[in-house]
Amino acid sequence: MPGPRLEQLTRTLISTGHEVSHAPPGRVTEALQQAPPDAIVALDDDRSGPLGAYGLDVIREVRGAPAGGALPLLMVTDSPGAADVADMLRHGADDCIPETSDPVELTARIEAKLRRVPVPVENLLLDPRTGLYSEPHFLDELDRELQRPRPARSGGVLAIVSVAEMSVLESRLGPRVRREVAERLAAVAEKLGGPCDRLGWDDEGRLLVLMPGVDEESARRRLQKFAHTVAGTRFIVADENVLLTPAIGWTPLAGCDRRTRVVEQARGAAAEASTHRDLRPVRYAPWMRGTARPNRLGAAVRSFLTWLSPVVVLAVGVGVPFVLYQQVYTLGFDLGSVMYWVVVSGLLISALLIVMECLFSLDSVSRPAKPGAPYPTASAVIAAYLPNEAATIVDTVESFLCLDYPGELEIVLAYNTPHPLPVEDTLRAIAGRDPRLVLLPVQGSTSKAQNINAAVTRVRGEFVGIFDADHHPARDAFKNAWHWLSNGYDVVQGHCVVRNGDSTWVSKLVAVEFETIYAVSHPGRTRLYGFGVFGGSNGFWRTDLLARTRMHGSMLTEDIDSTMRALKEGARFAMDRTLISRELSPTTLTSLWNQRSRWAQGWLQVSLRHLWQALRSPVFTRRQKAGLFVLLGWREVQPWLTLQILPVLLYSAWRAGGVGELDWTVPVCLLATLFTVSAGLIQAAFAWRLAVPELRRRRGWFWRYVLVSTVFYSHFKNMLARQACLKEALGDRQWRVTPRAAKAVAQP
Repeated sequence: MPGPRLEQLTRTLISTGHEVSHAPPGRVTEALQQAPPDAIVALDDDRSGPLGAYGLDVIREVRGAPAGGALPLLMVTDSPGAADVADMLRHGADDCIPETSDPVELTARIEAKLRRVPVPVENLLLDPRTGLYSEPHFLDELDRELQRPRPARSGGVLAIVSVAEMSVLESRLGPRVRREVAERLAAVAEKLGGPCDRLGWDDEGRLLVLMPGVDEESARRRLQKFAHTVAGTRFIVADENVLLTPAIGWTPLAGCDRRTRVVEQARGAAAEASTHRDLRPVRYAPWMRGTARPNRLGAAVRSFLTWLSPVVVLAVGVGVPFVLYQQVYTLGFDLGSVMYWVVVSGLLISALLIVMECLFSLDSVSRPAKPGAPYPTASAVIAAYLPNEAATIVDTVESFLCLDYPGELEIVLAYNTPHPLPVEDTLRAIAGRDPRLVLLPVQGSTSKAQNINAAVTRVRGEFVGIFDADHHPARDAFKNAWHWLSNGYDVVQGHCVVRNGDSTWVSKLVAVEFETIYAVSHPGRTRLYGFGVFGGSNGFWRTDLLARTRMHGSMLTEDIDSTMRALKEGARFAMDRTLISRELSPTTLTSLWNQRSRWAQGWLQVSLRHLWQALRSPVFTRRQKAGLFVLLGWREVQPWLTLQILPVLLYSAWRAGGVGELDWTVPVCLLATLFTVSAGLIQAAFAWRLAVPELRRRRGWFWRYVLVSTVFYSHFKNMLARQACLKEALGDRQWRVTPRAAKAVAQP
């Protein structure tokens, strides 16, 4: 029998002129099928359970019925709280009325719903909240495009845009962010899109983009521009200022007539893009569904050729030129003699460039004495792969917590690990006692680039210092970095100093080499050519620039790649050798080989990707283009050019009738050799002069560096550069991590 509350509500409705029928819970669907009403008024009639729980069951039953999806549904509840009302409205109620309301108000609310019958969003062509196609109607548009006759359908692309930060935003700000994020993305897409584009959104807040009649390259460029625009914009979402990372997956429509397949492909590509966070739109590939079989034979061939690389390099760099010189000589032209002068000239040019860098390093731009603006909030991002950094990461974090910065400083440890480690408990304990430390595990990350990309939208600082997990920056590093950034610069690279030089002869060698790089070459090149470079660690970026530049994990030297992309935007880079950070050096020849092999191949990748574009770009001055040619072009030619000494000597001996017939006292050759060797000595002298105090006291290290570099190390690096060309040609781009020493020996 109906309870007294239901009887009272029934009398009220009848007294105001409504016909009333009843349907008990569990039989609503049956009642709707027999006699669909004009509206449903439901009573939250369960006094035994939590307030609203019974009402939610009623709402689900009504909205789950085919005939109940579009009916006005009003809930009458005994003194509902604000949270209960919000919950009912979210689950599908159109209104929620206190039971104590005046009958006139109850009738007015029912009449209002009857005059303006609610329509579910999915039944509307455009979502009234976002102005976008609702998902069902967007898919209908996609169907129409796919069903067009193929002769009339040229090109076309479907793209799905997710946001990497969505789960974090939603957990903090609630489900409303899905709609708001979709609105923000759509506003950018409308400005940059074509006139025929269709924009929709799904319940997860992803933007759906249909680009009919567009070729793949044009679509890729438009999506790339969209990604960079979104990443470089600060949006207001749920009353917060946020940076977003669009993850764009796309697939061409050509050759496909099934909607489900196209959508599945675009979603798979978007999922792949979300793991990189590098703003590059990802085109669907079969392996994203796990359908492509690995080419084990190709991998085995690459591995075998890489193992034979010294032999292959000698054959290509020595054997082929020697045979060429011989054959050309038989045709009456002495190409070998011409190459002799080319090689000599190349050696002289390389030596001259080294000397010029040394001289210009003495006149490097000084750090501004005062900041151009008050010290803002700053962020340090430490990128770590914990299994490799477990022995050093705690010391590193503690050193960052001792930094002296006048403003607020947060330290973000962005790390990945394939399995939990005990050191994570220690890190959580440190974060518990010092809120400046923020732990950011990056799930699915496979590179430093992905860790940095994940952190850049989470930091609060106006500028970001990027560090490897073994770096201990000087106490005033962030303070001094702001002096540059607040006076017109966008990035400043500091001076990386080896702190475990006492460990082995390899670490001593690298300690001096770092002084030649960071105390001499980088400042000298910056002054000589008018631009600096970011060296991967101990570099400070304006956060907004880093957010729209990102790091590309596919590049073995993602730091140099990001430098080039930022420079092409017009960013200003500074080099400051007084911005000190101390790090660990490789201590064995094997680890040094792996590290420098990656560096060599990474520089080659950057040269192949950026050199030609940079030389044609109107952004760079002639002086800067000359520097880019030296930095990216000459550095790749020089190792092969020095190797030509061997085929030229073999050719000369062959032409003269034997090695004993050669004249080894040619003045020009002797002078060129002397000048080339002396350039290394000059560079070491400048490095000693400009080195940090603890290394200047180690004069023996510098003399040892000159000897080892002349006899062995220069040839070692040239050999790596030549091998890098072969590895890149074979597609061997494996990242081999450099192990960190568990204990560093402090410099006196």
